[in-house]
Amino acid sequence: MTQALIDALVACHRDGSRLSAADWTHAVRDEADAYAVQDGIARALDWRFDRWKSGGASAQGPFSHSPVNPVPGTSLLGVEAEVALRIDADGRAQSMCVAVELVASRWQEGLDAPALLRMADHQSNAGLLLGAWQPYRPLRWAQLEWRLSLASQPDVVRRGGHSLADPAAVLPAWLRHATRHGATLPAGTIVTTGAWGGLHPLTGAASGTLAFEGLGELSFSVAA
Repeated sequence: MTQALIDALVACHRDGSRLSAADWTHAVRDEADAYAVQDGIARALDWRFDRWKSGGASAQGPFSHSPVNPVPGTSLLGVEAEVALRIDADGRAQSMCVAVELVASRWQEGLDAPALLRMADHQSNAGLLLGAWQPYRPLRWAQLEWRLSLASQPDVVRRGGHSLADPAAVLPAWLRHATRHGATLPAGTIVTTGAWGGLHPLTGAASGTLAFEGLGELSFSVAA
């Protein structure tokens, strides 16, 4: 059943179709199944495993992880404001940048699909937009002001709001996951570290600007 779901989701990535969650609820029994589906899809689509998303409910977890890759032509549900890290050969943060995660689903139910099915679908990822890199340094993350300006929507201006307080706190759990089968991760691998302020739904094109105090800004425009 796991391989059947891999094949079905690969087809969704290729032709833009979506699956009914009710038809697949028994295909993913646990997180191990969900991660096996992720890996199978990524390999079938020839992803490079050089970009990842990771996040956690708190510094103690639970954590979730997923390789990410651009998905051309995907109908977007929204965007997330994030900080991405680029790691060195030892898995430590080397540089950082403003990042926008594009959110989409291969499930007809979208974000209302069961959690394990969303995990199998690469945590509803549709790609990652990256700003200019700068050397990593700890910031006062809890006090950091950020602003998300989306077309035809009021600006979102907040201070702090990351579930781990420090985005780099996700790296140990992510590294254990990404290397669990013996993989070696090259320096330069990118990890986006979880949403600030949750999902920001779109009412039109994914066009706008995300700015973080001390990190600069990223202007973006992609079809929704």
